Amino acid sequence: ELSSITGQYADVLYRGTGLAVIVTDRDCVIACAGISKKEVIDRRVSQSLETVMEKRVNYVCAVDSERLKPIEAVAFPIIGGGDVSGSLILLMHENGSCPTQTETKLAQIAASFLGKQMEE
Repeated sequence: ELSSITGQYADVLYRGTGLAVIVTDRDCVIACAGISKKEVIDRRVSQSLETVMEKRVNYVCAVDSERLKPIEAVAFPIIGGGDVSGSLILLMHENGSCPTQTETKLAQIAASFLGKQMEE
């Protein structure tokens, strides 16, 4: 299990970027900020997100690229102790644009931080 800090970290990331944040374990959504918890908590991860986690790759949207889902803009696997334990997702801006490089880097740092928390 990811630590209880995921909800707090999602909230801080949401406040810093203004983008909705979702944190999953390997199976379902465990924390979110900026969107209704009732709508997403315990929702099963998509097949495309499972693939991102299994392959240990990062997903970052581009204007002309295929999207994981219509609203998922950035997804980073959470890796701790060599094992994938979940993912951190930033959703797109309300106008449909992709996150900036800074917002993407913040999501990457957040996923790394959560992975380190899993090691302890």
